[in-house]
Amino acid sequence: MAHILLAEDEPVLRMLIGDTLEDEGHQLDIACDGEEALQRIEQNHYDLIILDYMMPKLTGYEVLLHIKQIPERGSCKIMILSAKSQHAEQEKMRAAGADAFIPKPFSPMELVRIVEDMLS
Repeated sequence: MAHILLAEDEPVLRMLIGDTLEDEGHQLDIACDGEEALQRIEQNHYDLIILDYMMPKLTGYEVLLHIKQIPERGSCKIMILSAKSQHAEQEKMRAAGADAFIPKPFSPMELVRIVEDMLS
């Protein structure tokens, strides 16, 4: 069982992803925007952080840049979810330290497979 932070501002998607990962036995914390995600990251250790690219207050990209500045959090696996699936955006995220980039829409089973691969 992994401890995962999901930062997603869309309630329906947040529920779908959360339920899917909890059904797989993972412990999940939820953040509804980038600032809340950073607060949780500063207070907890996560095995995986899933960030929506377009969130209010701070984008997933901005959160990613902040995470990489926190030495004890910098080794955490990070996944970016985004409707912006252009190659340049994916490269920007990977260059900033993202371990995976998942374009929206995606299937819940694809997400589970990628999460399991990242955590193994």
